[in-house]
Amino acid sequence: MPQAVVVIGVQWGDEGKGKIVDQYSEWADVVGRFQGGNNAGHTLVVNGKQTILHLIPSGVLHPHTKCFIGSGVVVDPVVFLHEIETLKAAGHKDLESRIYLSDRCHVILDYHKALDAAREGAKGGTTIGTTKRGIGPAYEDRAARRGIRVTDLLRDGFVEKFRSNLAEKNVLLEKLYGAPVISEKEQLDKYREVGIRLAPYVRDVSNLLYEEIQAGKKILYEGAQGVLLDIDYGTYPFVTSSHTLPSQCALGLGARKPKETVFVGVMKAYTTRVGSGPFPTELRDAMGEQLRESGAEFGATTGRPRRCGWLDLVAVRYALRVSGIQHLTMTKADVLSGLKELKVCTAYKLDGRILDTFPNDAGDLERVEPVYETLEGWATDLKEIKKAADIPTPLKKYIAFIQNFTGAEVGSVSTGPGRENVIEISRPF
Repeated sequence: MPQAVVVIGVQWGDEGKGKIVDQYSEWADVVGRFQGGNNAGHTLVVNGKQTILHLIPSGVLHPHTKCFIGSGVVVDPVVFLHEIETLKAAGHKDLESRIYLSDRCHVILDYHKALDAAREGAKGGTTIGTTKRGIGPAYEDRAARRGIRVTDLLRDGFVEKFRSNLAEKNVLLEKLYGAPVISEKEQLDKYREVGIRLAPYVRDVSNLLYEEIQAGKKILYEGAQGVLLDIDYGTYPFVTSSHTLPSQCALGLGARKPKETVFVGVMKAYTTRVGSGPFPTELRDAMGEQLRESGAEFGATTGRPRRCGWLDLVAVRYALRVSGIQHLTMTKADVLSGLKELKVCTAYKLDGRILDTFPNDAGDLERVEPVYETLEGWATDLKEIKKAADIPTPLKKYIAFIQNFTGAEVGSVSTGPGRENVIEISRPF
């Protein structure tokens, strides 16, 4: 039995990680978020009620879990506090004793969001497709050692650091991008109040997590985005600004992961992507629109329609290779119900050559043609199925095909948005 489980996405995000984390949180004592920011959107449906979280770990809906936000996360404190108020209004209690925000987290401020939006607007037809939430600029400031951290909001030195940064950002906004400048006084007043409201949740998360691990508590690490959006191993430059691989969990939360740790990858039964970037199996036709409508493929963070396409197993196998994942859970199998046949990408064609590996260069990936194998679809309404033995034969073959191609085990299948809509085949822990 492992002491820790890491849950990450193996595609371009939006795979349904929040639901899986919520499912596994019943087992866990601690759920820790280790990277990204409020560009993530994890949707949970419990007893028909929907909860969307962007920063607070998805395990918060289980009253017994502690929720840690590690230093690898960049935090918009206004979004964090809004999620707290939303959870309180929904009847969740004792949040100050269950949610812990690392004092080392870097803060997303209004000037980060303004700069993010101004840059995207200035790129014309070559946009990255960011969420304009200020994630990238905040990570830039962290790397340049001029970032403002949560601990700074609680200290007198905040004013001097903020003024220095704002002066630089206003020059960029006004002179380079022709955007409005940001008022210093209004911002200082705003973030003084934010710091006061934030203080009850601020802790040394690194030390707290270390103590939990030493005490033998069960830890669930929650990732954001997906492997194909990793800053190094994703489809650069159409990626996020952080490392999304499971190895980041120790760095992002500031404590070594236990030796007995299992990596679980979440994948959709088809493929989606939000924003710009190469997408070999994208369907720009009626089938793509059907997947979008049937799967409610609209971003939980931005509301943008997701690009949809057939399952790309070349991309999934690559993601498993660079991440070390051996266990998969498949979501949204119910969206494919009713299709007579399904296509699965098993290779690419590039300049007359057949590739069975994922190209490192985004330009090459943009030019590839997918090579498909066709599998039989299923007509069964999967939402009523609770036992693995009752899975329809075509879906069993679809799962077996994925396992044989990737070498990873598919341990469960999600058949709808609710917590109850999961078919357990074999659990990795």
